[in-house]
Amino acid sequence: MDRLTIGFDTTANDALAFGRQVVRSEAEALFRVAEMLSGSFSQAVSLIECASGRVAVTGVGKCSAIAQKLAATMNSTGTRAYFLDATAAMHGDLGMVHPDDVAVVLSHSGSSEEIIRLIPAIKRNRNSIIAITSQTDTPLADAAGALLCYGTVQEACPLTLAPSTSTTVMLAIGDALALTIAHRKRFSVEQFAAFHPAGSLGRKLARVEEFMRTGRELRCAASSETVRSVITKSSRRGRRTGAVMLLDQTGRLEGLFTDSDLARLFERGDESFLDRPVAEVMTRDPWTAPAGSRMEDALELLRKNRISELPVVAQDGRPIGILDITDLVGLSQSVDGDWDANSRELQFAA
Repeated sequence: MDRLTIGFDTTANDALAFGRQVVRSEAEALFRVAEMLSGSFSQAVSLIECASGRVAVTGVGKCSAIAQKLAATMNSTGTRAYFLDATAAMHGDLGMVHPDDVAVVLSHSGSSEEIIRLIPAIKRNRNSIIAITSQTDTPLADAAGALLCYGTVQEACPLTLAPSTSTTVMLAIGDALALTIAHRKRFSVEQFAAFHPAGSLGRKLARVEEFMRTGRELRCAASSETVRSVITKSSRRGRRTGAVMLLDQTGRLEGLFTDSDLARLFERGDESFLDRPVAEVMTRDPWTAPAGSRMEDALELLRKNRISELPVVAQDGRPIGILDITDLVGLSQSVDGDWDANSRELQFAA
């Protein structure tokens, strides 16, 4: 067999050109596989949706790396899953598999020794099997309750040996399976945030209550007081926010007076303002974040309006905290992923 009969020029010396050909080759394979998905894909989705247990994802060699990624994607999008090492399973780890679980088995050939030995054990445990493989006439295909067969693909490796196109295809099919289930469950932004509390993404999807300053860290005063009185009463030791929240007679937020506002008044050279009501120089009806809103939205308000402090108010207009930009350094203003803020559910591009 001529191992160099791949779908592009394997003699190309230009690294960039060759790299682009590899990517194009794998992309073309994905387009073909997308058209090959059939009713068995819906059957696989149904098996997972109807299972009362978890999803055991397993594979051997490079397929095991794809299996680990699929298990991670399922967990992060609301489908409980775990990675099962095919070799370790035959030496005790099979004990983690419950009869209510569904097994997703990834194998390019569908007939590797480890998989052949694992299949009977899974069947004895009464687990349904979803196979992601390239062949239909193998032990794995025969044992599968749902067969996701992507057919013959040519590896992008110049020798057509190293798993490349095949693992890319498996990865895409796994993503399609996990995200289709998440879509059908109406998996929401709130649920995604609950599973991703760490990192910048988790912080931006978190609620403002998790990052706002509260209690003794707040600087509050009545809007009827003088500027001098407000500055004196709102002084705090230690960490302090750069803004005083000014309240009306009912305790509702009426305005905001910042350190920058104070500096601009001093720049005028007339200190008589110190004994004037702060209501005359405060910012009325400042931007606020409703209690329970997401950090992503609060960050966008800070960025769009170029402000450094954002009061957080309850439904009745009373302040319950404040977001200070100095606490939020490092948080970016956008969230990776394709999320629709209106439906608050995972969306797919048309």
